[in-house]
Amino acid sequence: MKKSALIIGIDPDFLDFTSKEFAAFPDISADKIRAGLNGSAQQLVDLGFDAEICWIDLGETAQTSVKESLQKKRFDVVMVGAGIRVPESNFTLFENLLNTIIATSPTSKIAFNKNPQDTADAVKRWI
Repeated sequence: MKKSALIIGIDPDFLDFTSKEFAAFPDISADKIRAGLNGSAQQLVDLGFDAEICWIDLGETAQTSVKESLQKKRFDVVMVGAGIRVPESNFTLFENLLNTIIATSPTSKIAFNKNPQDTADAVKRWI
């Protein structure tokens, strides 16, 4: 049976790329973020995982989206993207999502990446 991973990332359509949080990344765009996360999921599939992405907003329905994804099936690992954890403005969102993951899927391991390129390594650490 394939090991499964849920990748949680902010839908880049909700991001303000003109904010100070993105000043250090002048070439970043919604398309690049989407491509990076989709590429991460594909890399996991290529490695033999069952991988899905859960795109969230900045908090209005984020917890509901994650809960619904976790209720559809059991995931061995839930990977919370750096875009959720790193910006200080997302602190409460990150905290709420962790508690949602733990309450909804207590047997899932939780992983964190630094960027889309190390998502597979983050997932593999826990499987």
